[in-house]
Amino acid sequence: MRVIVTGASPGIGGSTIRKLAQIANQKGEQLQIAACEITLTDDLKFLTKEVERLGANVKIFTGDLSEPECPAKIVGDSLKAFGGLDAVVSNAGITSPAPLIDLPVSKWDKLLNVNTRATLLLAQAAYPALKESKGALVAVASMSGMGAHPGMGAYSPSKAALISLCQVLAQEWACDGINVNTVSPGMVRTPLTQKVYENNQIAKERAALVPWGRVGNPEDISNTISFLLSPEASYITGQNILVDGGFVDSLYRHIPGLPDSSKIDKN
Repeated sequence: MRVIVTGASPGIGGSTIRKLAQIANQKGEQLQIAACEITLTDDLKFLTKEVERLGANVKIFTGDLSEPECPAKIVGDSLKAFGGLDAVVSNAGITSPAPLIDLPVSKWDKLLNVNTRATLLLAQAAYPALKESKGALVAVASMSGMGAHPGMGAYSPSKAALISLCQVLAQEWACDGINVNTVSPGMVRTPLTQKVYENNQIAKERAALVPWGRVGNPEDISNTISFLLSPEASYITGQNILVDGGFVDSLYRHIPGLPDSSKIDKN
């Protein structure tokens, strides 16, 4: 498999690269992967060595996805390196918390450029190769794109637009045999959110809100991404898969006075 993964950090992106390398290794195949980040970090170097030990061929590409020429360059460099492309995982994303009333247009544009436009530009550049391979594109959205998340500036609008973008791409590309889906993580403990979870009380309170009883981890998301890239998911397209342990749908369980489902006689 020849894959591009943007946002190849130790979080969801890094976990996805590791998962795909493990699957390829188990199948006796070689993963060819373009690991893309804004800068080369020690974490990315370590990850590269780790998956190379699993037999993967890793190319590291750096660039700022808010720049309009960057996505096409990543795709072009990947095609030169691998001679084709089977999948794109558009995972890179940024946040910039602020109330909308105070949000500078520059921050609005930056989030939309990285969180939404970059996926469009990756898709446009990768389309001929994905059409040839009957490949797939998976973008990482967010539960925040499925409902209002106040105080997060342009984050919710950018992820909502990303979900819609991929649904349109799925419809336009289905006739070419290309699958397009999004994965929306709920609360996930990653290096980006680790500072929040260092507060044990907050970590405990967040876990208590999730019906599954815990906050997610990067592997929960990468497992879903790898499935969507697999032959088993070949008939799934245009879907947004929420991976949140049941959190978003748990609103009604927090209404005071409702029966405690754990105490209801189920016989």
